Amino acid sequence: MTTSNYATERETTEGKVFTVTGGDWDEVVSGADPINDERIVVNMGPQHPSTHGVLRLILELEGETVREARSVVGYLHTGIEKNLEYRNWVQGSTFVTRMDYLSPLFNETAYALAVEKLLGITDEVTERANTIRVLMMELNRISSHLVWLATTGMELGAISIMLYGFREREYILDIFETITGLRMNHAYIRPGGVAQDVPDEAIGKIRDFLKMMPKKLKEYEDLLSGQPIWVERTTNVAVLDVTACLALGVTGPVLRSAGLAWDLRKTMPYCGYETYEFDVPTHPAGDVWGRYQVRLAEIRESLKLVEQALDRLKPGPVMVADRKIAWPAQLAIGVDGMGNSLEHVAKIMGQSMESLIHHFKLVTEGFRVPPGQVYVAIESPRGELGVHAVSDGGTRPYRVHYREPSFVNLQALPAMAEGGLIADVIAGGASLDPVMGGCDR
Repeated sequence: MTTSNYATERETTEGKVFTVTGGDWDEVVSGADPINDERIVVNMGPQHPSTHGVLRLILELEGETVREARSVVGYLHTGIEKNLEYRNWVQGSTFVTRMDYLSPLFNETAYALAVEKLLGITDEVTERANTIRVLMMELNRISSHLVWLATTGMELGAISIMLYGFREREYILDIFETITGLRMNHAYIRPGGVAQDVPDEAIGKIRDFLKMMPKKLKEYEDLLSGQPIWVERTTNVAVLDVTACLALGVTGPVLRSAGLAWDLRKTMPYCGYETYEFDVPTHPAGDVWGRYQVRLAEIRESLKLVEQALDRLKPGPVMVADRKIAWPAQLAIGVDGMGNSLEHVAKIMGQSMESLIHHFKLVTEGFRVPPGQVYVAIESPRGELGVHAVSDGGTRPYRVHYREPSFVNLQALPAMAEGGLIADVIAGGASLDPVMGGCDR
């Protein structure tokens, strides 16, 4: 029987059982002599309130200075990628939306684009569907950045901004509920288009939000940008220059805060982003302050994109015309949430038996995807979100793997933390904006 530093194993009547422990924690601790070395090893997390979820950090300290930092992930593992192999291609949308739970619409879009590329129908997705995707993603980018601002403010002692950030995010979640029937985990963006059209009521809510939000952003800056404690806690803290970002694969606002204007919406556009007018904000500092400035500027750019998307929402279908691929449901939002409209169900039942059989098979088995593999990347609120999808020609994915920016960006935490103060570990970690649901998918 083999042994492991990370999990002992034993045979039982139910099969092999692993006993998961603290990994090499004992070895790490035994390597430090707190009396002679004047160093201590601190286990921060995975339950620490300032670690952005179930992230564990092992810190070796000399006084208040961090000499070594190690990130430990996996405490929120859901097995979503593996589960996709046991559901048809459309059902996959319901799983991927639950990974990075602060930007579910980006998870769905990347997955849908990958499936559409395998099917060879990228150019068949309607203009209205692409416009709705841009509209929803940019609203989601704003709500995600608002959560970052709220939680980072709370962790650095700015309690008021936490309340205001979540207050404005609630307005966006209300818009999402009006459109999709759900506040989060929507499964709204699907292969071939979107699940249902945007109702007129939602358009009015979005217009009101566009009028209200610029004033709120100004209030945030009045609260924080000139506040001495906020400036002190963020300026020249957790510095990561552009060379280090590129070496570690760091993308998104963290990379742009180091001065490189790399944004996939500009450099490798998708969903028609090349037809929109917007800027890519950057900052030269590469510190927590720079990341704060970049994310606020990105909210303003997203507001511009939302307004442009609203203006070009022309009437038209929101799903591809091919009935062998298009999800046959016509959804409506009722008192119990989103479901099939009763009129559409009545229409299906009143058609020919062949039509009913086709509908049944498409819902239960799903469509077949030609064999092949693709990689599709989009710009999520945290950086490059990529999907590597593999098909063996069946109705279910052979393999789907996500290149998740939270997972990749966390590699930068030791580089940012070592040599700094333990208090700055919180500021630096928060400035990466990791979401462990995406990291541990």
